[in-house]
Amino acid sequence: MTAPNKPTRTVLHRHFHRIAWLAVALALGVIVFGAFVRLSNAGLSCPDWPTCYGRATWPSAAQEVSEHAASAIRPFETHKAWREQVHRMIAGVLGLLVLSLALLAARRRARGVVQVLGAAALVAIAVVLYILGQHAAASVLAVLGEAALLFAALRWNNLDLSRVAALTLAVIVFQALLGMWTVTWLLKPIVVMGHLIGGLTTFSLLTWMAWRATDQPIRLADAQTMRRWVVVGLIVLALQIALGGWTSANYAALACGNDFPTCVGRWWPPHDFREGFVLWRGIGVDYEGGILDGQSRIAIQLVHRMMAVIVFVYLLWFATKLLRTPGMRGWGGLLATLVLAQVALGIANVKLGLPLAVAVLHNAGAALLLFVLVSLLARLRAPEH
Repeated sequence: MTAPNKPTRTVLHRHFHRIAWLAVALALGVIVFGAFVRLSNAGLSCPDWPTCYGRATWPSAAQEVSEHAASAIRPFETHKAWREQVHRMIAGVLGLLVLSLALLAARRRARGVVQVLGAAALVAIAVVLYILGQHAAASVLAVLGEAALLFAALRWNNLDLSRVAALTLAVIVFQALLGMWTVTWLLKPIVVMGHLIGGLTTFSLLTWMAWRATDQPIRLADAQTMRRWVVVGLIVLALQIALGGWTSANYAALACGNDFPTCVGRWWPPHDFREGFVLWRGIGVDYEGGILDGQSRIAIQLVHRMMAVIVFVYLLWFATKLLRTPGMRGWGGLLATLVLAQVALGIANVKLGLPLAVAVLHNAGAALLLFVLVSLLARLRAPEH
């Protein structure tokens, strides 16, 4: 008899792939709306977490929060507070979808549902304790919940997607913690960048899971070689996304003014790489608007531009390879179009002075590039013999 923790074939709930695709769409929405919140300077519009000035939704007028402790941290702004809290709500719905996927994937594992529900309960209690001000106890329970999910992910195999489902739920929990630290640590750049990476990691894991659950492989004789090229593309794209997050978190997007391809009128202006890439500067500093000097921000912008060239060349080369491969021309055309559009949006950000719509689309472009590469990684397989 087959042990319940070691299934020999994929056995998924009949609605698993539908829930997974819904989660993919919602994750993309969270990423794009989160970019809108950050780029419209609304990231600290609710100084407390997970409530907003003590409310589950958000206040409608400043006089409603005059006596709340959060009002001493930051004055209430009606036109911004709803953005931050709606973003949290959408992310919460996404968390519930990921929890449902983890439960469905674990239902054939010995005590799998109990493990997932137990970890989720620990995290839920941790949130309540945090709201009540018991931060130390909340941290302990959150860590225990994360550990339980990671243990399950390491223990289970992935034939029924239980491993990736548990891992995705663990990422969602850590993402919630990063969201909390983003607020409580006053937009600390390393946390803001990590929050962006976490959101895109969640999106990537859900995309991979959705394609695997849908089970529509692309059979190619050289699938293994193609998958290696995809992995390289994912690595260089991930590095560029991290640099983009660091650029945004340090308010360095316009460090070169409106100059492109030069920077403040020069090809290699004065810069300070050492200060520009200090990852940890302590807690208690308000990072809204940035604290770095001009040369440090220029260094960040220069590295982001140089890495953009590497990503552009590699992905365009890979798109060309796909265009020359029978059956892959559609993917090649899509990848090439997205790469060119992403570069154009990046240049437009600089030349037009970082308009909100263009900046948000630039974030969405990064997510769509990830979608294409992760989709190929999930679907490319060798022919069956």
